[in-house]
Amino acid sequence: MALRARALYDFRSENPGEISLREHEVLSLCSEQDIEGWLEGVNSRGDRGLFPASYVQVIRAPAAEPPPPARYANVPVGGFEPLPPPAAFKPAAQQPPPEPFPPPPAGYPFPPYGGSYQPSQGSDDDWDDDWDDSSTVADEPGALGSSYPDYEAAGGSASGRYRLSTRSEPSLGPRGAGHPPGHPHPPGGGGAAKSSATVSRNLNRFSTFVKSGGEAFVLGEASGFVKDGDKLCVVLGPRGPEWQENPYPFQCSIEDPTKQTKFKGMKSYIAYKLVPSHTGQQVHRRYKHFDWLYGRLAEKFPVISVPHLPEKQATGRFEEDFISKRRKGLAWWMDHMCSHPVLAQCDAFQHFLTCPSTDEKAWKQGKRKAEKDEMVGANFFLTISVPTGPGASLDLQEVESQVDGFKAFTKKMDESALQLNHTANEFARKQVTGFKKEYQKVGHSFKCLSQAFELDQQAFSAGLNQAIAFTAEAYDAIGDLFAEQPRQDLDPVMDLLALYQGHLANFPDIIHVQKGALTKVKESKRHVEEGKMELQKAEGIQERCNIISFATLAEINHFHKIRVRDFKSQMQHFLQQQILFFQKVTQKLEEALHKYDSV
Repeated sequence: MALRARALYDFRSENPGEISLREHEVLSLCSEQDIEGWLEGVNSRGDRGLFPASYVQVIRAPAAEPPPPARYANVPVGGFEPLPPPAAFKPAAQQPPPEPFPPPPAGYPFPPYGGSYQPSQGSDDDWDDDWDDSSTVADEPGALGSSYPDYEAAGGSASGRYRLSTRSEPSLGPRGAGHPPGHPHPPGGGGAAKSSATVSRNLNRFSTFVKSGGEAFVLGEASGFVKDGDKLCVVLGPRGPEWQENPYPFQCSIEDPTKQTKFKGMKSYIAYKLVPSHTGQQVHRRYKHFDWLYGRLAEKFPVISVPHLPEKQATGRFEEDFISKRRKGLAWWMDHMCSHPVLAQCDAFQHFLTCPSTDEKAWKQGKRKAEKDEMVGANFFLTISVPTGPGASLDLQEVESQVDGFKAFTKKMDESALQLNHTANEFARKQVTGFKKEYQKVGHSFKCLSQAFELDQQAFSAGLNQAIAFTAEAYDAIGDLFAEQPRQDLDPVMDLLALYQGHLANFPDIIHVQKGALTKVKESKRHVEEGKMELQKAEGIQERCNIISFATLAEINHFHKIRVRDFKSQMQHFLQQQILFFQKVTQKLEEALHKYDSV
């Protein structure tokens, strides 16, 4: 029988991941085992999340009670009438006040609420049995990276490994009070000794700051070995922090999408030919390979905007228009991947570009190695190397101001991109249907006039009849030009907007990680001022926050740099295509005009 509990008190959720309770409400528990004073369950309104264990009483079912009939197995939680209170239940007024409760621990296995990327498993390029076997050959030395030694050489000795840790100071564990805002703290907490004060953990364990590992890193809980090739360097450029440029820049074309089959024709898929410029060797990849790579990169790089892939489609996957549109979207995606100094050099991306299409064993070795990457979560931040020395430190107030300014910029850009996309889409629709129809109606009218004039058998009117008939054909052709034009100018603009809308959707999480780190710094400074924390411990928190701030500002600068490049190029292309289009229209009209010269 499902575990249930009754709320003893009202509880109002104050953080994402928590749910509100009403007194006497019956809840369904995910587990009776509380995690440091918190339980997870579903309330009568169907909301799932955390609530304090001291605010509820578990409903104990009688031992002899039979299990419910199977036909009720699918009834949703909250669909039953609340049970009458058990005999041992006391009114809320008679209950003792709830005991203090700390937040859940960092290692608690929460369900995957939003945020983290889950590779899609839809009908578009379903995963095959030959994709995921039980092989662990990725542990073999040289399974990944041997096909592109230049990239290892660029970062230094690939065999060099350095142990980095943020645990040199006492552990900054969960705060002693651990109360959500508005709830009483245990007595005696304010008189703690300086050495025992800690920076609190976020109550919302579902936040990006927590799930990305940013909180654990800032609080000094990250530890791991970092290879030279894993280091991500931030340098100071003319516009501030920047990612160190890729010493071996390259591009990669995506060409010739072809329909292929397997299992004797039972399964069909589209394969794309990729030709990286730094190898010159073509490989073929399916959409599921792109999807896997995106998932790995989105998980590994919490402060980098990994470009979104073109959307999946359940039906019409083999239609020519869809294949062409997806190829163009993947080309934009590949351009942004190759242009990013960090993503372009990532081992998983290089494996994706260089592993021969026919070597299934090598592909699975690289895939397994990428999935076992230890430099993720809190350990990822250990790989970031930032400038040191005089003039290299960041002013946190200035950083906060820059990030707030960028946040306002992304919001406005997102709104403008949505508006432009809607306008362009509507205008393209009018060109394909409305404008074409209207011009061809004009052409048809001229044609009818010409046919009427042909009833006159006088020789001197023949030239005029032919000229009017030519004019009708010109307007009919202009209608076709309008219908074909969006492919040349508006569609590329909308493809670019779609790519940037993906980037703009990434930045709230990136900013949230940086904001979370700044909050910890402010809290540690307050503890130092109150004499509750040693200055050395607070300085360690600020130093780690600086690393996240350097990375965030470097990503913001890269976004602006690539944005200027892309929109300059695309606007030039749009206007050039518009000029060519109206030149074609003008040419048609001039040809029709000249027909009247000989009348």
